[in-house]
Amino acid sequence: MLDPVPALVGDVPAALAWAAEIGRSAPKPGHGDTDGLWRLLADVAAIDVGVARVLEPHLDALAILQQAGLPLDEVGADEGSTWGVYAAEQPGTTLVARGTPGGWQLDGEKGWCSLAQDLSHALVTARLEDGSRGLFAVDLRAPGVTADRGPWVARGLSWIVSAAVRFDAVPAVPVGDPGWYLQRPGFAWGGMGVAACWYGGAVGIARALVGPDGRREPDQLDLAQLGAADTALHGARTALAWAAARVDDPATVPRDTPILALRTRAVVASAAETVLTRTAHALGPAPLALDEDHARRVADLQLYLRQHHAERDDAALGGALHDRGESPW
Repeated sequence: MLDPVPALVGDVPAALAWAAEIGRSAPKPGHGDTDGLWRLLADVAAIDVGVARVLEPHLDALAILQQAGLPLDEVGADEGSTWGVYAAEQPGTTLVARGTPGGWQLDGEKGWCSLAQDLSHALVTARLEDGSRGLFAVDLRAPGVTADRGPWVARGLSWIVSAAVRFDAVPAVPVGDPGWYLQRPGFAWGGMGVAACWYGGAVGIARALVGPDGRREPDQLDLAQLGAADTALHGARTALAWAAARVDDPATVPRDTPILALRTRAVVASAAETVLTRTAHALGPAPLALDEDHARRVADLQLYLRQHHAERDDAALGGALHDRGESPW
């Protein structure tokens, strides 16, 4: 199943077609094999972070539609459709949803829309007249959709262009009630699916620390870097496995899910940053300058990791724990 991944790097149409094929059989979060889903994402990211960045939002969109009880044909899509999820809020851009006699329409601009020129469909958040936020399914090939190709100067994920999309009276199908997208447990599940990709990307980078590669015999410092990377990755994998079990457990209290996601993402992000640092210290500049695959993995993961908001997410976790009013340990 993963054999084609290396050939997909940089080939957007092929990567999207492969993601659509995988989406037909991939597990859905919360249905008993969440760990299998996250292992799939991690395994792909360990081969190439960019391909995982194509696959993850497609699978997330399919899961969201299932959670909302919307079959693909009700949103004008089919099994060959390719999906993005556009929920980021970019300063200076506003996307508004309006109800009309002919149905819902989207007007305005949405930032950070990855591969919008290449995808067939997307789930997009938009502001409603009462100020709340709703989620809508939209055909990105419909009249009135204008997807930018840039600016996109990123060295990491260079072929996963994330730019603005303008909507001019574009028909859209509501997915869930207003506010449902953020309130459902699946929002947290999707965030941990992204963390599984971070973990896989870190695994791919850490593999450069083991095996014969023509370097000198490892000394004590090299072995220390390897040991530290292994410890970090073990912690991340354990956190993901534990979280997957909680997601699949019907006894899990829904109010605990956001805390679970914040914790898990923080553990995995910290582990990935540890691997980036330890690998750089052990290997020096040569692979970053001379090894195409390694240099791409590092640049891709560094950019992808910024979907974790670092200290801001730490503060969000601390605030959630404080609001609970009881010791979490």
